[in-house]
Amino acid sequence: MRRPFTPKIVTANALLEGDVVYLTEDDRWSRLHSEAELIEDEAHATIRLLDAERQQGIVVGAYLADARSGPDGPEPVHFREGFRSRGPSNYHHGKQAGGR
Repeated sequence: MRRPFTPKIVTANALLEGDVVYLTEDDRWSRLHSEAELIEDEAHATIRLLDAERQQGIVVGAYLADARSGPDGPEPVHFREGFRSRGPSNYHHGKQAGGR
């Protein structure tokens, strides 16, 4: 039996910097999880992922990640995505240096 579709975001890594990025509704790549487009339709999610995978000169490793609606935009559902949204944990720089 097939599981029902749950909301998703498109995430990848920026090709040059390696930062985690999220595809926004207006086709930008943002480093903020809260700016990601929350996709609630499976067909639309597939199309958005295909769009992301075509941007090989900008991002690598695009995939759909589970997310839920939050007061400030999409929020991670799984620990892995929460961890990715905060950046590296082995030293204090980047996203973590800004207190996000």
